[in-house]
Amino acid sequence: MNSVIVSIKRPDLLTFTMPLVAVLGAMFGFVTGNIYGDPWIGLIGGAVAGAALAGGLAQITKINTRVKIWGTAIFLGLVGAVVGGLGGLFGGFIVGVSMGWFATWVGSGKYRAGVPIYYTPSQVLWHNAFLFICAFVFFFLIAPLIPVVWLSLNAENFFTFTPEMLSFKAEGYSLKHYRDFLGTDEWMVPLKNSLIIAPIATIISVSLGTLAAIGLSQSHVPGRQAMMAILISPMIVPLIISATGMFFFYAPLGNWLEVNLGLNQSFVGYVKVILAHAVLGIPFVIITVTATLVGFDKSLTRAASNMGANPVTTFFRVQMPLILPGVISGGLFAFITSFDEVVVVLFVGSARQQTLPWQMYTGLREQISPTILAAATILVAVSILLLLTVELLRRRSERLRGMSPG
Repeated sequence: MNSVIVSIKRPDLLTFTMPLVAVLGAMFGFVTGNIYGDPWIGLIGGAVAGAALAGGLAQITKINTRVKIWGTAIFLGLVGAVVGGLGGLFGGFIVGVSMGWFATWVGSGKYRAGVPIYYTPSQVLWHNAFLFICAFVFFFLIAPLIPVVWLSLNAENFFTFTPEMLSFKAEGYSLKHYRDFLGTDEWMVPLKNSLIIAPIATIISVSLGTLAAIGLSQSHVPGRQAMMAILISPMIVPLIISATGMFFFYAPLGNWLEVNLGLNQSFVGYVKVILAHAVLGIPFVIITVTATLVGFDKSLTRAASNMGANPVTTFFRVQMPLILPGVISGGLFAFITSFDEVVVVLFVGSARQQTLPWQMYTGLREQISPTILAAATILVAVSILLLLTVELLRRRSERLRGMSPG
C-alpha cells in the first residue's frame, strides 16, 4: 500500500510570520508595560521583540523545535529576572514558552497540520482561530482560581498580595491558614457536617435517580416526557426559588417529625438538609444514566429473562455493570452539588447543620480571613479530582459501548 507524504510549505517570513508573532509580542508587551506604568512603550517594544524573535528563530534551521522553545523561555526568563527579580523570572519564562512555541508553530507551517489539505486560507484561519478562542475561554474560566490558590499561601492575615509575595520571597508565604483550617473546630465541625450530609444525599440521589432513569427510558411509559421535565426541574429553576419552596415544605414536616415521632431536633435538621440536597442531586443522576442507557442493548435483558433470571438479578448482573460508569458519574456530580451548596442550607438547616460552604459564606460576611481561601483551595482540589474521575469513567463507558473516546 502506497503512502502519501504531504509536505508543509513554510509561510513567508516578512509578510506572515513576523507580523503575527509581533502581534502576540505586542499583547504581552502591553500587559508588561501596564505593570511598570507605561503600556504603550511596552506594546511597541513587545511588537519589535516578537518580530525579531520570529526572524531570529527562522534563521536557526539546524536546531529542533523543542530546543528553540526552551531556549527562548530561558532567555526571556533571564531578562525578566534582571528587570523584575524572581517574579520577572517566572513571568519571562511563561512568556518565552508562549512566544517560542507560537513563533515556531507559525514559522514552520504547522498551523496547517491539523486541517485537510484542500482547505482555503480563510478556512485554515477560522479553524485555528476557533481553537484559540476555545483556549482563551478555558483560560478565563480557570484564571479566577489562580489568585485564590496564591493568596491562600499568604503569610499575613488579609486579602492582598504583599510585596514579599509579588517578589516570591519565602517570608511572604506560609501554610498558617491551612493549619487554621485543619486545626480549629470553627472549620472542622462544618467540614464534618458536609462529610455527613453529602454522602448520604448522594446515595439517595443515585438510588432514586437511577431507578427513575431506567423507568423513563422505557418507551411504553405514559407521560414520560412530562415526568422527565418535572424531575430535572431543580436544575432549571433558580436555586433561591427552590430553596424558598423547600423551606415551606420541610418546616412543617420537621415539626411533625419532632411532635409526633419524638425525634431529636438536630436529627430532624440533618434529615431535612439531606432530603433537600438529594432533590438537587437527582437531576444529575437522571441525565447521566439516561445518556448511558442510550447505547444500552436491551436484547441483553430479554436474553437474561429468557434464561430464567428475575428482574432483580437481571438488573444487578446484566444492566448495572454496563451503566455503572454513568451511575458513578451522576453520583459524583450529585456529591459535588451537595458539598458546594449553601443557599438551600441557609433556608432549610439550622446552626447545628452548618456546612463548610455556609461557614465560608458567614466568614466572608462577618470576619474576612484568608482561611476561607485555604478552604476554597481544598474544595477546588477535591472538585478537580472528582471531575477527573468523571472523565475517566466517561471514557470507560464509551469503550464498553464500542465507541471511540473523543
